[in-house]
Amino acid sequence: MFDPAHKLPYPDALRPDDAPAPHALLAPVIGLLGTWAGRGRGGYPTLDEEFTYAQEVTFSHDGRPFLHYEARAWLLGADGTPLRPSARESGWWRLQPDGRVEALITQPTGIAEILVGSADAGTVDLSTHEVALTPTAKEVNATRRRYTVTDEDTLDFVHDLAAVGQPLQHHLSARLRRKP
Repeated sequence: MFDPAHKLPYPDALRPDDAPAPHALLAPVIGLLGTWAGRGRGGYPTLDEEFTYAQEVTFSHDGRPFLHYEARAWLLGADGTPLRPSARESGWWRLQPDGRVEALITQPTGIAEILVGSADAGTVDLSTHEVALTPTAKEVNATRRRYTVTDEDTLDFVHDLAAVGQPLQHHLSARLRRKP
């Protein structure tokens, strides 16, 4: 049984609250580190109308050559107030020596995506390698995600989707600002 009073065996040089130096392979994505928040617009042919949403995205690391990724979104009303939680996902981005990015992103709706792509000049472009679905998940065949740091404090996000019989097409876009 876990004893919360038990001291964990961390070496003196590494405590969980210390911020380690980023691994050298993270260099192409170092500008993404931190938390970003903002608003976006979305739509899809299977939806009745377009929608506005708020989004928060966090990229973090622990000194190894991958990023931890977490994103949350809320649907917004016409007056800009949150109506309800919308999307939520988390995962890992693995950086390779040749500049490739391999990403694993999971969603509580039963969708797990494996994406591959590249990171170059402030832009990460990821496309579906494989999608796994639980038996009751909505059909998703492919996605493409682009994250572009346009300046030190602005991140643009674009998400294309092929799902429920529709071809790959625009689904979401947002402009996020770095949180202090």
